[in-house]
Formats: sequence, C-alpha cells, structure tokens
Amino acid sequence: MVASVATHYLWWILALVLIALEVMLPGYFMLWIGIAAAVTGVLMLVLPDLSLQSQAVAFVVLAFLSCAAYWYLLRPRLQRDEPGDARLNRRGEQKIGERYELAEAIVNGRGKARVGDGLWLVSGPDLPAGSTVEVVAVEGNTLKVRPVA
Repeated sequence: MVASVATHYLWWILALVLIALEVMLPGYFMLWIGIAAAVTGVLMLVLPDLSLQSQAVAFVVLAFLSCAAYWYLLRPRLQRDEPGDARLNRRGEQKIGERYELAEAIVNGRGKARVGDGLWLVSGPDLPAGSTVEVVAVEGNTLKVRPVA
C-alpha cells in the first residue's frame, strides 16, 4: 500500500501529524519540524527520484533551518521584554516624577499630599501645607518626596 502512495504525500501527512502535535502540545517546536516536512514534500514533488537517504538529509537540514529561522528571526520579534506597561499594577511607581501639593504639612518626616481625589502618605523634609513636592521614590504605600523650588 505504501508503494502506491506518492512519496510527497507521505511527507505532507507527516507534516500534518507534526503540526497537529503542536496544536495539542504547544511549544513552537513541532510546528517548525512540520514545516520542514511539508517543504520536503514539495521537494519530492519537484524531484521525485530522490533516494530515501537524500530525503532524510534534506528533511534534517530543513528542520534545522526552520528551527533556526524561528529562533533567530521570528522569536526576537515576538518576544517582548516589557509586557505593556511594566508598572501597570504598581500605582506608586507611576507617580515618580509627578508634582503634588501637600494637603497636610510634613512634620517629623510624615505628611499627606493630594493625589487626584485622594490623599497619599508622603515622607520627606518638614514642609508646610500647600507646598509643592515632587515624588522621587516609592516605599510601600508611601511616596518619598522632595521640595520643588
């Protein structure tokens, strides 16, 4: 039965099986080997007299090339170092560099600043209420501030 099926069909069936495995067990590995099998099938369609050894060598070389193409060309484009905004769920860090007015004076290093419609704890040098301060760091839920000249 196998002798009656054209060789390029066998390579395409192998490609479909490998890509189906990738769908069931994702990891971007079987996909590229499946693509190499499909290209080997196209090669067999164009050159039907290739020996089994030549087919195997072509498949291995194409598998390495397709995996290398993914690893060096496609993967760096798909990989993101910073997903969206790296400070998305760290509200305090989003305030660094912002300027606010003190709602309560900073006494003994502690006070409160009006941020939007709320009050945040601030720490810094003693300053009277109404002073403008700039956020320089965040420590827990307290903004570290410095006076703005």
